[in-house]
Amino acid sequence: MAPPRSKKRRPSFRRLMKTSGVKLDNKMKNRQMKQQNVAKKQRKQQRRLRQAVKGVAAGMPRPLETYRKRPEEERQQQEQEEEFLESLPTDMMEDDDLQQMTAMARHASFVTRDLSSCGPVHGGKRRSSEVVRSYEKVPRKMARTEEKEVIHLLPIKDKRGVVPQSIEKVVEKRPDEDEEDEDPADGHEVEPPRGAEPPRGVELTAEQREELRAVTISQRKLTIGALGSAIISDPFSHMKRVKELRGMLMETDPSVAVTVRKLVMVSLTEVFKDIAPSYRIRPLTAEEKAAKVKKETQHLREFEEGLVSQYKFYLEDLEQTVRDWKQQKKKRRQAVGLRSYGGLAEVAVRCLCELLVALPHFNFHNNIIVILVPLMNDPASQVSGMCCDAFRKLFQQDKVGGASLATVRVISGLVKSLNYNVRPEVLRTLLALRIREVEVKKDLEAAAPKKKFMNLKEKKKNLSRMQRKWKKAEEQLEKELLEAEASESKEKKIKLHTETLNIVFLVYFRILKKAQKSVLLPAVLEGLANFAHLINLEFFDDLLNVLQNLIQSGDLTNKESLYCIQTVFTILSGQGDVLNIDPLTFYSQLYTMLPALHAGSPNDDIIIVLRCLDAMLTRRRKQVSLQRAMAFVKRLSTLSLHVLPNASVGILAATRAAMHSFPKCDFLLDNEIQGSGFYLQELNEPEHCNAQNTALWELHTLQRHYHPVVRRFAVHLSRGAPSDGSAALSVDLSRRSPVELFDDYRVKDMTFNPPVAPPGSKKKDHFVGGATLLDPELQRRFESVLASPEDTQLDFTATHTHTAAQH
Repeated sequence: MAPPRSKKRRPSFRRLMKTSGVKLDNKMKNRQMKQQNVAKKQRKQQRRLRQAVKGVAAGMPRPLETYRKRPEEERQQQEQEEEFLESLPTDMMEDDDLQQMTAMARHASFVTRDLSSCGPVHGGKRRSSEVVRSYEKVPRKMARTEEKEVIHLLPIKDKRGVVPQSIEKVVEKRPDEDEEDEDPADGHEVEPPRGAEPPRGVELTAEQREELRAVTISQRKLTIGALGSAIISDPFSHMKRVKELRGMLMETDPSVAVTVRKLVMVSLTEVFKDIAPSYRIRPLTAEEKAAKVKKETQHLREFEEGLVSQYKFYLEDLEQTVRDWKQQKKKRRQAVGLRSYGGLAEVAVRCLCELLVALPHFNFHNNIIVILVPLMNDPASQVSGMCCDAFRKLFQQDKVGGASLATVRVISGLVKSLNYNVRPEVLRTLLALRIREVEVKKDLEAAAPKKKFMNLKEKKKNLSRMQRKWKKAEEQLEKELLEAEASESKEKKIKLHTETLNIVFLVYFRILKKAQKSVLLPAVLEGLANFAHLINLEFFDDLLNVLQNLIQSGDLTNKESLYCIQTVFTILSGQGDVLNIDPLTFYSQLYTMLPALHAGSPNDDIIIVLRCLDAMLTRRRKQVSLQRAMAFVKRLSTLSLHVLPNASVGILAATRAAMHSFPKCDFLLDNEIQGSGFYLQELNEPEHCNAQNTALWELHTLQRHYHPVVRRFAVHLSRGAPSDGSAALSVDLSRRSPVELFDDYRVKDMTFNPPVAPPGSKKKDHFVGGATLLDPELQRRFESVLASPEDTQLDFTATHTHTAAQH
C-alpha cells in the first residue's frame, strides 16, 4: 500500500522561481533556530537533573571511610554492629528477605560504589580520572624494598631470536646513608644543633642557666654562620637555606630568642646585600612561562623567583616586628617579652635602613620607603636619627632621581596627614637632594655640540641610491651606540627632578601659608634658601612679600630672619636679576642684626651671614652704593672682635672680598675725614650713618690676636689687602671662600686649629759645676768637709773659738 499523499501542496517550479532568495534564506535560518532552541532546552533540563542528583548525593553520608582504621578500632566497630543487629527485631522480616540482603551485602560493588556519582557502575574508562584521584588520597605506606643493581650479561641467541641476559645484585644499604641529605645537589646539609636541654624536673641555678644560655647561643651562631656561608658560596643551589635561616626568626627558647633573632636579622641583611642582582626582577608573563627555554635559563628563573619570594617574606617579618613594637603587642608570648621588643625593633629598623641604601634598584624598594618614612617622625630619637641618616645617604647617592621622587611623595603625604605636626628633622632631610648638582651637570652637557644627521633632501642631493642605503644603516648604528653609552636619558632626569622640586616647594609653600608659627618654619626657610635658585619666576613677587612680612612681624628669631634674607638674595642673584627690585629693607635688616651676634650659641649663625654677604655685596656690587658697602665693612670689623676665631677669619675674608669689589673702601684705612658729619654707630641705616668719617681701628687690635690666621688677615687688611708683596696672603688662604675658612678653622671637640705648640721645660737636667757660694771661706770649708772621710767627727767648738779670736 502506497504511503498517504501529503495534503500540503508542493510549490510548483514557477512559484519557486517567484520566491526570492532572501525569503528562502530566512526560512532556513528560522528552522535552524528552532532546532537550536529545542536542543538548548534539553541540555538545560539534563543539567538541572544532574544538579539535583548531586545535591542529594552530597547530603548523604558516605558509606566507607577513606583511610584504613586500626585493628582495635575495626574490632570494636564490628562488635558494635553485631550488637546492633542482634538488638533488632527479626520477627518482622521474612527469611527470604534476610537471605537476599545477606547476599547483596556480600557483593563488593554494592558496598564500595560511590553514591555521589551518577555514572554507570561499569563505566571504567569514564571514571579513570576519579579512580586516580581517589588513589592519590590513600596514604602511602610502602614497605622498604632492597635496592637491586642489575648487571647486564652477554645475550644469547635461540630460535626465537636474541635473548638479553642479566642478573640482579642486592645492594646492602648502610645505616649512615639513611641520614644523608634529601637534596642530592647539596654536598652538605646544615642541621641546626639543639642546645643541651636540662633534664625535666630539675631546677638549675643561675650560673647553670647562664652557662646553658652561652652554649645555646654559640651553637646558634655556628648554625647561622654555616647557613650564611653556604648561601653566599653558591646561591643558585642553596636558595633553600635562606628559608631555613629565615625560619630561625621563630626561635622559641625564651632565654636566647631575642639574641638569636637579632643575629638572624643582621645575617639575612648581609646575605641579601651580597646575592641580590644589580637589576629589578620582573614577573614572567604567561607567554614566557609557556615558552621552552634552555636549562640554564630555567635554572636562573627559578633562582630569581625564589630570591624575590624569600626577600618579600623577610621584609614582611621585619615590618611585622616594627608594627608589633609600635602597637605595643606582645607577639609570641612564650619567647619574647614586651620590654625586649624595643631592642628587637631597633635592629629591624637598622636592617631596613641598610637595605634601603644598599639596594635602591631591587624589588620592594618603595615598600621599604613606605615603612621607614613614618619612623622619621618617631618619638625615639635613635630610631628617628637612623631613618633620617639613611634617607640622606639615599638622596646623596641617587643619580637618576627615581628613589628621591618616591621618598619625597611619601614625606609630603606624611606631613599633610599629620597636619604639619612633624619633627623638623623630617624636612631638613630634603636638603640632601642632589638636584642642584644635576642641574649644573645638565647645563654643561647642554653646551656640548650634538651630532647632526642628514635629512632626506640632503641625502637625495648629495648621495647616490647605494650611498643613501649605507648612510641610513650607519646612522641607525650610531643611534644604537649612543643609547647604549647613555646610562639614563637626560629627559628622564630632568622630568624626575622637576617633579621632585614641585613637591618639595608645595610642602614649603603650604607651611608658609597655613603654619607660619610652627616649629617647621626654620627648616622651611632653610630649604627655601637652599633651593631658591631653582624657584620659578612666577612665584618671586608673592614669595618676597611673604618673607618681608615675616621679618617685619618680629616673631622670628635671628636665625630664621637670616634664612629669609638669604632666600631673598639668592633669588635676586640668580634668575631674579631681571627683576627691577631694590631690597633696601633686607639690607637694613641684616645691618641691624649684626651686633646681636657673639661668641656664644649665635656663633654658628655667622655662616649664614657670610652667605648673605656674598650674595648682597659681591654678586650685586653694581647695584650697591659705596656708602652702604663702607657701612657694612665697618660693622663687620667691629663684629670680628667678639666672636670665635673661625668666625673672625670668615668675617675678615668677607671684608677682604668687599674691599676688592669696592676699591674706594680704603678710605677707612686713613684717619682723615671724608666729608661732613660724624659716624653714627647706633644708626641702623647703612646709607645715612656716615661710615666714610671713621677708620678701621679694629684691625690694629686684631694684629695682637692669639690666633695666627686672624693676625695674618688683620695685617693684610691694614695694608690695603694687596695681592703681592710681604703683606699678601698665602695661596691656601687667598683662594678659599669665607664659608670654607669658617668650616676649616672651626673649633671641634675643644681642639685648636692650628695646634698650639707645647711650652718648653724650664727644669735643669743636671747641676752646673763650679763655685756656687758667694763666700770663698764658706766654699773652702764646704769642700773640705766633703773631702773628709765618713768616720771623722766634726769639731764645731774649735771653729767657733778660732772665729772669736779673730774678732
